[in-house]
Amino acid sequence: MMSPLLPPGLLPKLERLSVNSGKRVRGTVQGKRRSGQFGASLEFADYREYTPGDDIRRFDWSVYRRTGRPFVRQYWDEQEMYVSLYLDISASMDFGGRQILDQGGVPGQENKLQYAKMLAAAVGYMALASEDRVQASIFAAKIENRLPNIRGKASASRLFAFLQEAAASGTGDMSQALHTPSSLPSRPGMTWIFSDLWFEGGTEDVKATLSYFLAAGQEVVLVHVVSEDELQPEVSGDLRLVDSELGTGKEIAITGKVLDAYQKELNRYTGDISGYCSERGIRYVQTPTHWQLEKGIFEALRGAGAIAF
Repeated sequence: MMSPLLPPGLLPKLERLSVNSGKRVRGTVQGKRRSGQFGASLEFADYREYTPGDDIRRFDWSVYRRTGRPFVRQYWDEQEMYVSLYLDISASMDFGGRQILDQGGVPGQENKLQYAKMLAAAVGYMALASEDRVQASIFAAKIENRLPNIRGKASASRLFAFLQEAAASGTGDMSQALHTPSSLPSRPGMTWIFSDLWFEGGTEDVKATLSYFLAAGQEVVLVHVVSEDELQPEVSGDLRLVDSELGTGKEIAITGKVLDAYQKELNRYTGDISGYCSERGIRYVQTPTHWQLEKGIFEALRGAGAIAF
């Protein structure tokens, strides 16, 4: 299967990974995740005493010979999980664009939206390869489009096409997009948010957004997509800075003192968000867009415990 978003050699590597849920999952269709309920997988869980009507194939004759008591084997019930992907397409995400060379010599774009698409495609493919259900939404000031639940690797092409077609569209952020209940996942599960987190109301809007997902029974992974120019801006002199969403501008003289103040504010902003996430069991992952894609996946996402072998 080919994807315009992911290098061809990456897909087999992703199939060996899965999104790492910290909760036991109970679904409606058998999948590959332990739910905490007893069921029909091949992984042994425990014994219980035989009662009429039990599947005789689970009767353990060796235990019966040793104890004289009839026991049946029980196995963990492996179920699917609902994974929701939310991709920020506000205008601030359409930033950057210098060519980078991905591992294996595949060219990529140092663009926040493109990088977020690739990460979302990778996470979605891992989930589909694990027989989880995946849905995806793109948002700015509202949910602009949604891909309904899909399941299985054969559906990955639909996810890739949906993400590839997403384009930056104007102003707004996720705190505005979630004003209707239909904007949130309808079932408990795992939600991944891919955003640069430039919300109009600052960290308070980010926190409010995350609280909506927690209230909806979601295990949240917040993927903070940042460009190298945002982390370490290399600018100086008299400049006019233009807001990419509002179109408003401001004249400013960029000095070392101004850059130091910016760095302190950026650290405060990200520290406030990551601290809030830590307190509430949300995985916060910062992914710089100048990192090669595989580094973003295997070091950033896996390092934060969001994915696992």
